[in-house]
Parts: sequence; structure tokens; C-alpha cells
Amino acid sequence: MSNLRKEHIIKGFDGNEWISMKREKTDKLISVPLPPKAKMILGKYRDVGDYALPRFSNQKINSYLKEIAGIVGINKSISHHMARKTFASTVLLYNDVPMEIVSELLGHSSMKITQEYYGKIVQKRESEEMSRATSIFSQ
Repeated sequence: MSNLRKEHIIKGFDGNEWISMKREKTDKLISVPLPPKAKMILGKYRDVGDYALPRFSNQKINSYLKEIAGIVGINKSISHHMARKTFASTVLLYNDVPMEIVSELLGHSSMKITQEYYGKIVQKRESEEMSRATSIFSQ
């Protein structure tokens, strides 16, 4: 997101705002709808120049994350990359977003990569749902 420019925020086919830009690593075009909370955050930084958000190095972001973790009592080593993985697993997959969409949002070059990293999460969710269904049927 450090390369996100104001010009990357466009009006989409559905009339809503989207981020539309090429990924740095793969040069692949990505389009992501902007949820209301993201719009609110972007609105706070309207006056930072050509970029949509203030720019920080990955090291600085990780430093901020560690500081925040310490304040709120998280005793794990956290990073920007861990936040990305948490978003994919906890926010997306645990809320029934299809693996294909998760793969696209993460910019993976193939579904196989996404399945290798997140397949166990889907299996865990399947196990939980089957346990829930079994308890319903056994009543």
C-alpha cells in the first residue's frame, strides 16, 4: 500500500470506489473494492501529496506494530506479513470468502500457492462445521 496513489482509486463498474493498480512483485493488475472503513482512513490522508497514504518503510511499520502489540499486551512477535496472513485466514477464510477470491486479493500467481498456505485453515473450518452439524443431528 506504500505505492498506492490517488489515481489508483477509481469508480468501479458497480458505482463504488475500487483500488485498481499493478502489483509490484508480479506486475499483475489487481482490483479491490474499498470498504467504508478503508474510505474513512483514506479520507484522513487526503493532503499527503500524490500518494493516498503516508509512506513508511516495512521496518518502520513492523516497529509500529511491535509498539502497538506491547501497549495492548500481545506477547508475540508480529509483522506486516503476519498481518497479511491474519487478514487472509481470520478475516476472509473464516468468514466464508471463497479461496479463489482470497488468492486474487493476495495476488498469488496461482490457486496452488494459496491452497498450500491456507488449506489447513479451510480443513479446520470444515472440521468445526462438521462437529457442529453432528451435534445438531445427534439431538
